[in-house]
Amino acid sequence: MAPSPLAPIAFPELPPIAGVRLAVGQCGIKYQNRTDLMVAELAHGTTVAGVFTRSLTASAPVEWCREALPGGRARALVVNSGNANAFTGYQGQTTVAVTVDAIAELLQCAPNQVFVASTGVIGQPMPPDLITQQLPDVLAVLSETSWSEAARAIMTTDTFPKAVTRQAIIRGTTVTINGFCKGSGMIAPDMATMLGFIFTDAAIEAPVLQKLLSEATERTFNCITVDGDTSTSDSVLMFATGTVANKRVAKASSKRLEDFRRALDDVMLSLAHQIVRDGEGATKFVTISVAGAESRKAAKRIAFTVANSPLVKTAIAGEDANWGRIVAAIGRAGEKADRDRLQIFIGGVQVTTDGAALPDYDETPVAAHMKGQEIDIRIELGLGKGEATVWTCDLTHGYIDINGSYRS
Repeated sequence: MAPSPLAPIAFPELPPIAGVRLAVGQCGIKYQNRTDLMVAELAHGTTVAGVFTRSLTASAPVEWCREALPGGRARALVVNSGNANAFTGYQGQTTVAVTVDAIAELLQCAPNQVFVASTGVIGQPMPPDLITQQLPDVLAVLSETSWSEAARAIMTTDTFPKAVTRQAIIRGTTVTINGFCKGSGMIAPDMATMLGFIFTDAAIEAPVLQKLLSEATERTFNCITVDGDTSTSDSVLMFATGTVANKRVAKASSKRLEDFRRALDDVMLSLAHQIVRDGEGATKFVTISVAGAESRKAAKRIAFTVANSPLVKTAIAGEDANWGRIVAAIGRAGEKADRDRLQIFIGGVQVTTDGAALPDYDETPVAAHMKGQEIDIRIELGLGKGEATVWTCDLTHGYIDINGSYRS
């Protein structure tokens, strides 16, 4: 599959992170002649944080990770693509247990220090030993530099691997944050994204790490949508190896973590944007910002209603400056809106005022903006101080082509 027209020019160069080694393998779960298994070995003492889907039909790996997370420590991460191991009943739980026990024995660690994730087809059980029989060979080729291979191994309908790196300073000590993720369709996170994994060499205790991750998720992964569908497998896990001896910070709100919070936000927002840029069939990256709502919650709900509207998304795909569809979406969002105060801007050009189109509205610059790859829609409600920004993509026939034949 050709890379999305919105894809980055190249995969970024991610530096090694002390205490993290990665490797990939081929299990033949769904894909032939490509990697579909990724393993990360983590240093002793690595702390972990996670956010997971709120779906009531969550996958077996998500259920396991929720149980293991309170332990606060991690020694391994095992991820497969091609099968979500969701809605697979007792057999799905068995597959997770067999995988966890196998790698725990190989690494001589407690089972609750092993985290797992799966992505792919829902409702199709896979043999419990399909992954475990590959683990010894995969562990034999662990490397500090296999970031690109790891990001590729977890892809499903993705057209490019997604990754980013940033540095931050904690109390005078420089630390590194690397992240990679996968996601292209079934993207309307209600906690996180499809699958995302973040690694840092900073020394941060699990409760602090958890708060940092949860707060950053709300500002990043919880502000994107491709198609309005939330996955059964959504998981974001963050690991801190503590191999850089920064002075530990006891509270996530400490100003001493300000630069780390900035870098973490940068990492997660970049990954979130890359997912939207790889939206199934996407040709345009769309930013929708709402201001003047009664509350931030109201602003976000209105922004998502516009972002998830098939009529808005298809108009953008067709490069049609049909702002009436935006008006309609705002009106049905379920939040307060005043027709006569509403102002809509497309590409920075004001379109509406006083309950109608701008008297001297000229569609020419708006039509030109719609032909670009970066679309900007701004909504001013004039009711309060609530603000929110969400990111989405257009909806093309390519989305139907991909999802109409996904299982075949």
